[in-house]
Amino acid sequence: MKIMMSAGEASGDMHAAAVAAELKRIMPEADIFGMGGADMRKSGVRIIYDIENLGIIGVVEVIRHIPFFFRLRAFLKKAMVEEKPDVLVCVDYPGFNMKLAHVAKELGIPVIYYIAPTIWAWNKGRAKNIVRDVEQVASIFPFEAEAYRKAGARVTFVGHPLADTVKPSMSFDEAMKYFHGDPSRKRVLLMPGSRKNEVAGLLPMMLEAAKRLEEKERCQFFIPRASTIPKDMLLGIIGNTSLSIEITEGHQYDLMHICTVCVASSGTATLETALMELPTVLVYRLAPITWFLANLLVHVKYAGLPNLLLNREVTPELLQDRANAENIVSILLPWLEDEKKREENVEEIREVRKALGSGGAVHRVAELIIKTAGAVHGK
Repeated sequence: MKIMMSAGEASGDMHAAAVAAELKRIMPEADIFGMGGADMRKSGVRIIYDIENLGIIGVVEVIRHIPFFFRLRAFLKKAMVEEKPDVLVCVDYPGFNMKLAHVAKELGIPVIYYIAPTIWAWNKGRAKNIVRDVEQVASIFPFEAEAYRKAGARVTFVGHPLADTVKPSMSFDEAMKYFHGDPSRKRVLLMPGSRKNEVAGLLPMMLEAAKRLEEKERCQFFIPRASTIPKDMLLGIIGNTSLSIEITEGHQYDLMHICTVCVASSGTATLETALMELPTVLVYRLAPITWFLANLLVHVKYAGLPNLLLNREVTPELLQDRANAENIVSILLPWLEDEKKREENVEEIREVRKALGSGGAVHRVAELIIKTAGAVHGK
């Protein structure tokens, strides 16, 4: 069986890699190839385009790179024609992957969409293309599955993969030793994102907040490097500083396990920190025109996944003009100074794991891929 995968950023690379590894476990002879990154490569995927150079968000940013995306789509179409995969698995990255799904449909290749476009947040008209082009939506949220069913899509609720994967692999003491954690300091996690322009826009603000926190509490700061972000880029933004900052590689959940608080870019990271019971403030900024359009098109109350799941703000959100060092400090400092206030937040975010339901998502996605490819091609 030949399986093509398409992931466009670090979180998609991680989710696709987990599915690829499960596919290889079930069917060792499977030939899996496509667009992805380091995690997928480690899981045995033959990478034909590395996503390290993809990191474009927002309407304005994407418009500037339209010719590039046309070339990339043409390159992947050529790969489909030459390789003739039994199925295409699109993972997240909807702006690009929805168009790639249409290409596959025209070539007669069935498409499974995993970490699907958020039709429950955006204009419902977006679902029409999914219904037209996608053989199966592997849905990760119950409310998402229901939205797709109402839209007429073929959907299977598989559960959220993070319910399985988000857990420490080390004891607290082992993780402290591994990350050179200082028990005399409060440990603060800085997660500026997995896209280069996210990091460029958010990390300076996080570092300014770190300086202000250090004036109040003795802190140790950690920045886990996403595989899509060069270390030199992080070092260039950090520059010369008296702050105690560690850039870390791997074992991210063990790092979350030893940290006291976190400030994170909007995205999967806030769901991961909630599952690790780490109090987090969400920050995000978009280009003004992108923010204006988002307010017109997006129909949800919250940006953060923990808040969407529980329908209340358990992870404080600082968006656009509210995303600044002063506001970050005003939220994090009480958690650092008062363990009771921190524990109150921990109690709230513990409910996120209950809301995600039982595990086994990755195995169910792998089985769905095999079943879909086999059914369509009579194998």
